[in-house]
Amino acid sequence: MTKTKIVLFFSGFLLQMYFGVISLSSQDLIFSQYYISPMHVNPAFAGLNAYPTFTINYRNQWAALDNAYNTYAATYDQYFKKMNSGFGLIILNDDQGDGILTSTQLSGIYSYKLRFRDDWQISFGLQASAIQNRLDWDKLIFFDQIDIERGPFDSAGVPFPSNEQQPANLNNSYFDLSFAMLLYNPDYYIGISLDHINGPYGGFLQEIDNGRQQGVPLLFSLNAGMQIIIFEDNKGNPTTFISPNVIFAHQSGFSQVNAGAYIQIDSLFGGAWVRHTIDNIDAFIFSFGVNFNNTRLAYSFDLTSSRLGLQTGGSHEIAISIGLEQLAKKE
Repeated sequence: MTKTKIVLFFSGFLLQMYFGVISLSSQDLIFSQYYISPMHVNPAFAGLNAYPTFTINYRNQWAALDNAYNTYAATYDQYFKKMNSGFGLIILNDDQGDGILTSTQLSGIYSYKLRFRDDWQISFGLQASAIQNRLDWDKLIFFDQIDIERGPFDSAGVPFPSNEQQPANLNNSYFDLSFAMLLYNPDYYIGISLDHINGPYGGFLQEIDNGRQQGVPLLFSLNAGMQIIIFEDNKGNPTTFISPNVIFAHQSGFSQVNAGAYIQIDSLFGGAWVRHTIDNIDAFIFSFGVNFNNTRLAYSFDLTSSRLGLQTGGSHEIAISIGLEQLAKKE
């Protein structure tokens, strides 16, 4: 795509999403490698380990479209036995349209765990987030700026003027709340999550939809998985296993299913998934990585199979997880 087409594409998309040009809702990001940083999917995962665990995620979506979407995230979580509780922290920055729209999120997570039937546990998670959305108005191209013959720019590359009125505030900060539950044992897990349960307003106009502010749509997600152990070491730790897992997400009339599995053999692992939007298969996801001493490093590639095709360049992710087992609290 040319730079002009990219600007027009994202300008139109963001105008629809935040200013109600036509009815359209955006969907929350789901990392392809959610199994490395599961708190992004379900906050009840906070505190699975009694030692500090840190993760870093980077996602470059549609790499051929000049930095179309870039997302950076870091997390921390830990379990504290005396309180039967886990605590977590998420820091996330999302850059859409090469800086047209940026979102920064800081989330605190609390989970309470109950044990029953030997190894079974149920975890209740609550996530509170402070989010700031920032819009770069000068990068937007409006329909009344587009000349049929010359496009939106003059010969010097300067955009033609627009009659659109800039909002009074191009920064919107709001509070967001999520709730989740997780049932698990060492071999199986199933969980549900409800995000944006307080319906926060994430746009920039004071009033829309006949005087009513439209909140961020509720996101419902169901996630499940298991671990099939093939070989163990002499201490009973799995050395070779297969881990099938699936996520179903529904938000504002849009549904998505990520299903697949990864296999680990000693310190190496790799997997494949399919992302389906109910209407069509959106992408095939392939990943591989290494796991040693509670440190995991992984790369994944989303091969776009929808009508967008390979011209998008696919999507790339890098994920790192570090567990500091030597700092586990002895209680």
